[in-house]
Amino acid sequence: MKALLHQIFESSTDIFFVDELDNILNNVNERNLCGRLAIYMENLVKQNKISGYYADPEYNRKQNGQVKTILDDEMNVVSINCDIILHSRGKIVAQDNLIAIEMKKSNRPEEEKLSDKKRLRALTKDSYDDIWSFDGVTLPEHVCGYILGFYMEIDIKARSCLIECYQKGAKTHDWTRNF
Repeated sequence: MKALLHQIFESSTDIFFVDELDNILNNVNERNLCGRLAIYMENLVKQNKISGYYADPEYNRKQNGQVKTILDDEMNVVSINCDIILHSRGKIVAQDNLIAIEMKKSNRPEEEKLSDKKRLRALTKDSYDDIWSFDGVTLPEHVCGYILGFYMEIDIKARSCLIECYQKGAKTHDWTRNF
């Protein structure tokens, strides 16, 4: 499943960087770009017969209507609003969360970029205390367990995008792609 999700992410960004090139070069708002990428991702999910999952930009609710939260490095509860998540909206408890994506433009403050990366580490962790783990039966109190997380930093002037991949609470690799 991890390899298929990685391929769906890469294919959706391939389409995104071709079809949305004018939007990117015109420096449209990040929310617009995320919404467009989510459309391509959800279409590829359906084409790959992965049913019951949605690519939602700026989604911040759990199935019961509560705000999604994570625990930060100091175990403080922090509400989250990830740029794009691929999830089942709480319907497939065995694996609700598949992909989390944070997108930033390269001219944004470094503290915002670091905050996004910390969020991806938290979202891709299997547990928060190394004791509790997602049991596949009950949705966890705090959001974690995403199979993959991706940080995208778009540099319009250089026409490139730094992409970092996160798994199990750590950055695993990165690459740069041009557009």
